[in-house]
Amino acid sequence: MSSEQAGNKTINFMGAYLPATVLSVVLLIASITALTVNGLKFGLDFTGGAQVEVSFSQPADIPEIRKILNDEGLVNPVAVLFGSDSEVLIRSQGAMSDGGETSLARRLAGVSANAALVSVDRAPRDRGNYAQSLTFSGVSAADINDSVLPAKYFGSIEVSSAGSNVVALTENSLDTAYTDELLDVLAAKTGTDVELRRSEFVGPQIGAELRDEGGLGMLLALAVVMMYVAVRFQFKFSVGAVLALVHDVIIVLGFFALFQIDFDLTVLAAVLAVIGYSLNDTIVVFDRVRENFPRMRKSSPVEVINTSLTQSLERTLITSLTTLLVLMMLFIFGGELISGFALALIVGIVVGTYSSIYVSCNTLMWLRIVKEDLMPPVKEGSEIDEMP
Repeated sequence: MSSEQAGNKTINFMGAYLPATVLSVVLLIASITALTVNGLKFGLDFTGGAQVEVSFSQPADIPEIRKILNDEGLVNPVAVLFGSDSEVLIRSQGAMSDGGETSLARRLAGVSANAALVSVDRAPRDRGNYAQSLTFSGVSAADINDSVLPAKYFGSIEVSSAGSNVVALTENSLDTAYTDELLDVLAAKTGTDVELRRSEFVGPQIGAELRDEGGLGMLLALAVVMMYVAVRFQFKFSVGAVLALVHDVIIVLGFFALFQIDFDLTVLAAVLAVIGYSLNDTIVVFDRVRENFPRMRKSSPVEVINTSLTQSLERTLITSLTTLLVLMMLFIFGGELISGFALALIVGIVVGTYSSIYVSCNTLMWLRIVKEDLMPPVKEGSEIDEMP
């Protein structure tokens, strides 16, 4: 197809390649700034923390449960339905002992205005079945009784003076004690029976390992993409494809850093999916560009690229819009567990559609793509061999 045949139906995409380049640079600078200043707000999968699954005897009121968890002093608590409308997954970026310290401080305030919890340590190994050692200041040994450390939660207790402080050895740790106490608080404030199904702690060392492996996975994916496109098309195409992918990933990460949205493994999976989605769209455009260069011999590279983008525009818009419709439904009705995944894909697909049109093709313009770049190299002596 020649540029004359394309006629007025061809959209002049590359007429805006300079403003588009400026827009991309601005978005990248804003995203990198957000990542540098705010950083990503890593979720429980990366930071470590407590995770408790509880069952309510009646459908759970999630907003009320979240308010209770915040009042109890847990660090960035999250409560989501899990499996049914009465099963709730509670997650906190800190340990359950964070809530235990808040609850203990309330009880100490009833004893003395100067009472405070000084430290929480492991109990000495030679002290039998005691799990933890709690050191208090501003109180006497007689003050540390069942009203401060309820036996219902802490088990057996041994209290002794240590200089100006008081040390209490407890059978149950603050984590275990507060997990049991939290069940009672939830039951009392929601008016339902609450049963503990599962309680665990994800250590930060596991989170760091997952974070590092996820980052290496993205870098490996970009390297493989660059090699594939270079072999399938040409080196200039591979540079355009990788720059488009890097552009998409940085902007998605910057969006999450700017608005401080939890970044967990589901969001990381969405970022990797954005790489695949954006690459697929870019490959479709590049394939048209490669096909049209030999067909439109008298046309300039700008005309070839505009014609290729116009021919693939309908397919790009239909694919993107139908995918976005599904993701919007997931974001609105899918619940909090999957909202981050859906949001990352929504942002990624919008940015990826834009980058497939402008970032990848703009790179071809900046690298001055010409018809000869796509022609196979002529072997030495081939012209002589073709002579009669």
